[in-house]
Amino acid sequence: MGGWDYWDSFKPKPARAVKGGIKAQSKRGAFGESWWAKRWIAVLEGFDIGARLSRGRSYARRGQVASIDITEGSVTAKVQGSSLKPYRVTIKVTALPEADWKKLAQALSRQAIFAARLLAGEMPQEIEAAFNGAGLSLFPAKLRDLETSCSCHDWSNPCKHIAAVYYLLGEEFDRDPFLIFRLRGMSRERLFKLLGASAGKSAASRAHTNSAAADNYAGPPEPLSANPEQFWGGQPLAPDFFGELSLPPVDAALPKRLGKFPFWRGTEPFLKTLEAVYRQAAPRGLDAFLGESDKRE
Repeated sequence: MGGWDYWDSFKPKPARAVKGGIKAQSKRGAFGESWWAKRWIAVLEGFDIGARLSRGRSYARRGQVASIDITEGSVTAKVQGSSLKPYRVTIKVTALPEADWKKLAQALSRQAIFAARLLAGEMPQEIEAAFNGAGLSLFPAKLRDLETSCSCHDWSNPCKHIAAVYYLLGEEFDRDPFLIFRLRGMSRERLFKLLGASAGKSAASRAHTNSAAADNYAGPPEPLSANPEQFWGGQPLAPDFFGELSLPPVDAALPKRLGKFPFWRGTEPFLKTLEAVYRQAAPRGLDAFLGESDKRE
């Protein structure tokens, strides 16, 4: 017996439970739903670290990761293992030089689809070809593109604590496709500035606002009443002032537009939890507005 199998044959000590830890939304199977999240996970699973991968998945799903902080090019985290104090995990991704980003921006700017899809919060799969055409790689392609460390006593790198953080980052990629750019040293704001998308978006927004204002303009408004009592006392509202009242067709529509909560710590998915709250609150709110609740009381 030798290699990883020899060391993995030792039974690990049970990890201490964490209260309020970050739990993976994936309960079983693969991590990540989008192609870019799966590509990130594939980098980790390309390392031959034996059973540490499965232990890392278990740590991520049990909520053993106490915190994750992300900056440009670096991720720091605390992972609770068998020791009293959480282990300190660091994952660094090789940042692309500014000159390479400018070269890449020129390549991406030639096709408006890239900026449009990115503005919509999507990562176009063709973007990898644009990176490759510029002689660059969007995702870490080699072991030297990643620098990982953990304060635990496991000599394997990456260890199960690093793997747990890595898996949770994969789920965060689903929520925020710009995370890979951030880890490569480029913020979302700087990226759009390079692409010139910010100026184009502002111009389009102004054109839309002006067009809507022109369509909705219906002449000068009615003058205010010169009678103070009438002005401050107000007028009775028209019966159809609020229009037709009904329950919303979609529960938690606004939170769904905002997207998933970053590194959610609950046992159930954030949006699924909110849907149940909205489903119960909406009928009561409608009854309160119509005065039906007072009648029942």
